[in-house]
Amino acid sequence: MRIVDIRERTLPISSPIRNAYIDFSSMTLSLVAVVTDVVRDGRPVVGYGFNSNGRYGQGALLRDRFIPRVLAADAGSLLDDDGTNLDPHRIWTTAMTNEKPGGHGERSVAVGTLDMAVWDAVAKIAGRPLHHLLAERYGSGTADPRVFVYAAGGYYYPGKDVSALQDEMRGYLERGYRVVKMKIGGAELEEDLRRIEAVLDVLGPGRQLAVDANGRFDRDTALAYADALSAYDLFWYEEPGDPLDYALNAAVAERYAGPLATGENLFSAQDAANLLRYGGMRPDRDWLQLDCALSYGLVEYLRVLDVVAEHGWSASRCIPHGGHQMSLAIAAGLGLGGNESYPDLFQPFGGFPDGVAVVDGYVTLPDLPGIGFEGKKDLIDVMRSLA
Repeated sequence: MRIVDIRERTLPISSPIRNAYIDFSSMTLSLVAVVTDVVRDGRPVVGYGFNSNGRYGQGALLRDRFIPRVLAADAGSLLDDDGTNLDPHRIWTTAMTNEKPGGHGERSVAVGTLDMAVWDAVAKIAGRPLHHLLAERYGSGTADPRVFVYAAGGYYYPGKDVSALQDEMRGYLERGYRVVKMKIGGAELEEDLRRIEAVLDVLGPGRQLAVDANGRFDRDTALAYADALSAYDLFWYEEPGDPLDYALNAAVAERYAGPLATGENLFSAQDAANLLRYGGMRPDRDWLQLDCALSYGLVEYLRVLDVVAEHGWSASRCIPHGGHQMSLAIAAGLGLGGNESYPDLFQPFGGFPDGVAVVDGYVTLPDLPGIGFEGKKDLIDVMRSLA
């Protein structure tokens, strides 16, 4: 058993939308295929992975450093103890050979993309859905395929007025979502409050709104928004300031009684530890959003969950960023609190397998081998063009 090839292609996921910090007009991602010599149903087993939106494709890093290290390794060194499957931890260690500590960011995205493809291959070789495999290896032993999801949208868009924002949110509610999210910080406070109130007007009982500033604010602005947002019953106030400004986050947590959410722009277990040590996060109400596809993959995310537990947090307070099926599998297998989703954006990479519907804010994962990409036709067609 061995890895025959690893391939990468950089693809566009561009869109005219913007948040408080960036627009997505030139956004790309890396798609990776890990090709093995194992055959199932007459086809070689291929694991697929890609990085989440918000960071660009990582083709150069993958081709120049991480892929060559894995392909040059002795095949046996990448297998588990029984020699019956690939070992994601050993492959991760091989990919990270000669990499210094620190220096996360783009490197973590490249490794996270490769890691996703490896886990997809591992679960397919085992003939198991990844969420079941994870529950058996690292969780309670039994996966819960029913996962909470929220609809991420409410971006700033050319010509998009408050009425269009309300129509967008109504559409999410009609599809079965109970929690919706919108962007703030890309307009003046007074305008954002009008937008928030317009969305709240279309939410019925049991439905909530989350708001996301994408790290835009300085301390004074973050606190001014915290004061204003305190008037509303929000699901959370997300990433008010720079993701590494733990003092700012702690100041907001001290001032704002409602739930906070952050972590999508943190990329390692050490980052998670620093947030929990210094960021003022409260385990009874706040949410952690680290995204395995941006932060060295599931191998590192397992370390993140260890850090979360060591600081007295439950994994159920983790709702990853990214809106992809890998985080859905982790949520179902390891008891996370749910997952982000993008009903209309970043397709075909976001979303769920075909036929999976949102019911009262939850989806139920089908029993598909691997991560389940083969259950989403528009996505697997793109993936197979690489392999």
